[in-house]
Amino acid sequence: MPAPRVLSVAASSTHSFSKQVRETIDVVAGLGVAGDAHAGTTVKHRSRVRVDPTQPNLRQVHLIHTELLAELAGRGFAVKPGDLGENILTTDINLLALPRASVLAIGPSARLEVTGLRNPCAQIEAFQSGLLAAVIDQAPDGSLIRKAGIMTIVLASGPIGPEDAISVELPPPPHHALERV
Repeated sequence: MPAPRVLSVAASSTHSFSKQVRETIDVVAGLGVAGDAHAGTTVKHRSRVRVDPTQPNLRQVHLIHTELLAELAGRGFAVKPGDLGENILTTDINLLALPRASVLAIGPSARLEVTGLRNPCAQIEAFQSGLLAAVIDQAPDGSLIRKAGIMTIVLASGPIGPEDAISVELPPPPHHALERV
């Protein structure tokens, strides 16, 4: 199997749904992507700020696997890198299967800790009709399967760009499945 790597990176200084693809992004320990509207120590997602603006930002950097974009294309959706608001588009890594607290070492120095699943919201539906249902499945037990990527916090700063290798450091057992954050 090919080694996990970054396909593209994106950021936006505004709270727009999609992000602009960049040549590189810089992640800053404890904050997120430099210059991105969602960077900060406390929550920046507007819906979370309305509930409690003092809660910690567990959604500093958003990652999506390119395999999701391929799945969506097969279902008739046109989704390009950055369209779903992700900061990092990956390949050859099963992001959704990672346990909470896994650490992703990316590029020369960046380290991101996995905090949970992105909870797809109505903005996805506004972006393309039917897309919200396409990024949510139902498990045999009736629980929801959220496929819109994972959220992380930045442990160590550094630049990240396309083709950067990704290595995974699993936390000590017991491993905890990802939940929405």
